[in-house]
Amino acid sequence: MGQELLLFAAIWLLIGALDDLAVDLVWIGHKARLYWRELLGRSHKTVPLPADIDTSRLAVFVPAWQEVDVIGHMLHHCRAAWPNDDIRIYAGCYPNDKPTIQAVQAAMDKDVRIRLVINHAPGPTSKADCLNRLWERLRADEAADEIEMRAIILQDAEDVVHTDALRVFAHYLETHDFVQIPVIPFVNPHSRWVSGHYCDEFAEAHGKAMVVRGAVAAGLPAAGVGCAFSRDAMLQVIEQNRSKGGAPLPFDADSLTEDYELGLKIKDMGGSGIFVRERDADGKLVATAEFFPSDIREAARQKSRWMAGIALLGWERMGWRGNWAEKWMRLRDRRAVLAALVLCAGYLGLVFVTIITIGQWTGLYEPTPLEPVLALILICNAVLLLWRLCFRLGFTTAQYGWREGILSVPRVVVANIISIMAARRALAGYIRDLKGTRLRWEKTNHIIKHGGEE
Repeated sequence: MGQELLLFAAIWLLIGALDDLAVDLVWIGHKARLYWRELLGRSHKTVPLPADIDTSRLAVFVPAWQEVDVIGHMLHHCRAAWPNDDIRIYAGCYPNDKPTIQAVQAAMDKDVRIRLVINHAPGPTSKADCLNRLWERLRADEAADEIEMRAIILQDAEDVVHTDALRVFAHYLETHDFVQIPVIPFVNPHSRWVSGHYCDEFAEAHGKAMVVRGAVAAGLPAAGVGCAFSRDAMLQVIEQNRSKGGAPLPFDADSLTEDYELGLKIKDMGGSGIFVRERDADGKLVATAEFFPSDIREAARQKSRWMAGIALLGWERMGWRGNWAEKWMRLRDRRAVLAALVLCAGYLGLVFVTIITIGQWTGLYEPTPLEPVLALILICNAVLLLWRLCFRLGFTTAQYGWREGILSVPRVVVANIISIMAARRALAGYIRDLKGTRLRWEKTNHIIKHGGEE
């Protein structure tokens, strides 16, 4: 049984590894092409952003459910990072969450740009529903003030925004409908393994995967934070929803991953998105930073929402539109649950093989020799795993330094365990959804950091 289980896992792991290798090779080719163009003097090397970028009439949406511990700090940091910009910050709260409402009201007393929006229904509804209430309030303010905002920026209540983020959004929205900047998880010294695995995954995802999506002209999914959408793009999404008999709102209240879907919808409508890795005057990446869950159960719960929304519900909601590159990227997005199940099978197979090996060493059991095909697949998987770990180490080191880079290698096991836990939870939630139980916005506990303090 051990060999059969191992063979099943080995074949699927090989398929996944070859898929990852293809992405790596595209990234290497893309980087090589850029360096070659630079050598020939024909590169489009990044130049400093113009000094006179207009950052007025930008609206920031911050949905909040039970975020009293962080939203006050987040709004304070926004005021400090964007002191002179003509923007509006809409914070969405719920009538049964008085502490969060009071924290937003305290911030409003210090900054007239902050607007409190209380949902019509008790919380939690869905995050998309909360964002829709913010959109409705924005449209009401536009009508009352006789102005039109130029873009919508999405942030979360625990985010630490970058001073130059508004300038990056405003500059690139002149030629694109959607802009995403990197997300950088903070290193949590109290949770180097659980919280730390987010550092590894985002370093590679926003250092390589998003770059590859842009290189092959596939749709860019929004991360839900550090992203901006032009007003025209939002109106086009609303018109498309209306034409299909849906609500005339930009976010689908039944979606668990409304941000991911919105980025792909813009691509499906013929719009353009761009992932921007811009650096400030000090050479630091313009990005949104935040702490991610430090508890393994919280991490599994958060990832289960991503899996359910993208890998399971996303399959039926978004379909398989686009060319080969688009279908390839969507397939990669939707393989998460299967990958977790394969990992589980692989670990179980490894346990069986270990037990059998111990039995052989002690003379208690004489196992059947490995089939040549299985042995060959295992060798290929070992080589590809080494390749994968080198890439993971490289991207984490580039973002966080050698200490975190070295830790990223053993943290792969932690990431796999969390994925397995999340897949089980996602499948259970998906089955409940099929039975008619509406999935709700599950709060993830966070901590926030400003100026080096938690």
